[in-house]
Amino acid sequence: MMKLLVVAPAALALVVTLGGPAGAAADRQPGRFPRSISLPDGFQPEGIAIGRGPYAYVGSMADGSIYRADLRTGRGEIFSRGPGTPALGLTLDHGRLFVAGGTGGDLRVLDVRTGEALATYRLTSGPAFVNDLTITHGAAWITDSTNPVLYKLPLRGGKLPAAARRIRLTGDLVYHKGFNANGITPTPDGRGLLVVQSNTGGLFRVSRSGRTRRVDLHGESLKEGDGLLLRGRTLYAVQNRLNTVTVLRLNETGTDGRVVRRVTDRRFDVPATMAAFRDRLYLPNARFDTTPTATTPYTAVAIPRP
Repeated sequence: MMKLLVVAPAALALVVTLGGPAGAAADRQPGRFPRSISLPDGFQPEGIAIGRGPYAYVGSMADGSIYRADLRTGRGEIFSRGPGTPALGLTLDHGRLFVAGGTGGDLRVLDVRTGEALATYRLTSGPAFVNDLTITHGAAWITDSTNPVLYKLPLRGGKLPAAARRIRLTGDLVYHKGFNANGITPTPDGRGLLVVQSNTGGLFRVSRSGRTRRVDLHGESLKEGDGLLLRGRTLYAVQNRLNTVTVLRLNETGTDGRVVRRVTDRRFDVPATMAAFRDRLYLPNARFDTTPTATTPYTAVAIPRP
């Protein structure tokens, strides 16, 4: 059951609350693509990517392991054991899973058939928070929430290179204390990148040379912004501690965006990122406001794509 609440006209958006007791019963019915997927206790999920099969890959902040779940049944298992450092943003490309390494300062590339590491890249030798990534313009582009740079991993002909490049961010995006550049996705015209700054709520268009320009959000903010997902000219942004998915309509170049809807769900418990499959969004509950233990339960939840 879905309830709609129209907020004040100045907000120019709808807040939609999803979920309810009926969802729990639906989750127990086999063969129905469950709305909630149980993850291992103590897993500390963050990133998610969805490929064919249909399978979801979820990364662990605790030790970098990757859990693979069958979306048809909700069942899954550890697909790749981690190196002991975090796994954050994930993306799939040509049978490979790219894994951002958080405080480990690295990027791993895994074979989706075997879970084995095809390559590991040391992106920086100093303090870092390698957070999220996207693949476009023939390269993987990776954010660092601690350092004002993007890391570019060229993928000419789909081949993995020997090393990544470091591209300094200039222009409107200025780093402050806390988490800065986080989620990243291409612009609708494919000529640039969009990056959300978690601590300020700003959204920025980034050129391939690293020049940044603030996106006009017409007074709105994406505070606590985390994972981004683009479909056409519609941008979905997770605002993690606000337990919200914000839906924006962008212009073609990604320099102007208007919030058209904000969606929440009773099952959200600080979701971090999202991935789409058919008419759903799947979001791991990172539970950042809960002290993690070895027995802390975690889930990923599915909502209708707004």
